[in-house]
Amino acid sequence: MTEAIYPWQESAWAQLQQVRQRLPHAVLFHGPAGIGKADFIEHFAQALLCENVRPDGHACNACASCGWFSQQSHPDYRRIRPEAFEDEGEGDDGEDKKKTKTPSKEIKIEQVRALADFMNISTHRRGLRVVVLYPAEALNMPASNALLKTLEEPPPGTVFLLSSNSLDRLLPTILSRCRKFTLSLPAHDEALAWLSAKGVQDADGWLREQGGAPLAALAQSETGSREEMDMLLQYLAHPSVESALKTADKMQKVPLSAIVSWQQRWLYDLFSVKLTGQVRYYPRYQRELKGLADRVAVPGVLAAIKGTAERRATSDHPLSPKLFIEDMLLDYTACCA
Repeated sequence: MTEAIYPWQESAWAQLQQVRQRLPHAVLFHGPAGIGKADFIEHFAQALLCENVRPDGHACNACASCGWFSQQSHPDYRRIRPEAFEDEGEGDDGEDKKKTKTPSKEIKIEQVRALADFMNISTHRRGLRVVVLYPAEALNMPASNALLKTLEEPPPGTVFLLSSNSLDRLLPTILSRCRKFTLSLPAHDEALAWLSAKGVQDADGWLREQGGAPLAALAQSETGSREEMDMLLQYLAHPSVESALKTADKMQKVPLSAIVSWQQRWLYDLFSVKLTGQVRYYPRYQRELKGLADRVAVPGVLAAIKGTAERRATSDHPLSPKLFIEDMLLDYTACCA
């Protein structure tokens, strides 16, 4: 957890203080992945629990409540997220355990039901109870319904702070019971300055390839490799049925959400080059994009954009990753023929 919010979140923090004056029982923070939403809402959670909050709304980092929070042991705070987000080899009770199966990427109904006892006892410091949940789109359907029941009849003195990368993947009934708060991408120059201060080489390239999300760009730059992305981009630049099948076979272990995002950005660039000659995400592939744009028709690009967007909703739960990728790439091949 970070000590402070990120520079690009300062204006959002100031706006949030106005919401805090009449705090709703549930706030849903939404915006692109990789901009620091989870850190932001946990920082806000600490501020809500702080016993000596500063005039600017930040936690004091000195009171007993802040001490508990920093040690992840605050009795009036709960965090719900998928098992896959938890530390490697650490169980729910904090003891080291051997992994017997792949950690779930979903938020399950048991995790939501476990809040019942927490919400039915009095608070330890006569303040608020705070529940942080992210990403909200990881809620499976039973968990979504269980959370909805709680949001319909919220217990007194309890605040839910949710975070989502995609509002279109949440139940409309959950959306209607939350106050929505937007967290936007930082300006390109601001994000670039932050990455440069972190010592990231080719910060502009990494930032563009991650859609302007600085934390995603930092994480990718630390791997030092574009091998998986370039494998996909090479296929997209020279599509064929044979290369689609080979690429799908090689990439079946790559997270599908990443593959879908890479292709969506490529298609945005292709459409942009077709209409304006401008490249936003992949300037390294400007020559390939221009060559492809000269050959493809606008209806084909639009069909590919639509098909990729539709697959985004199912990319977390495919029946077969290889077949999912094959289907997506073959559709792209057909659209660009």
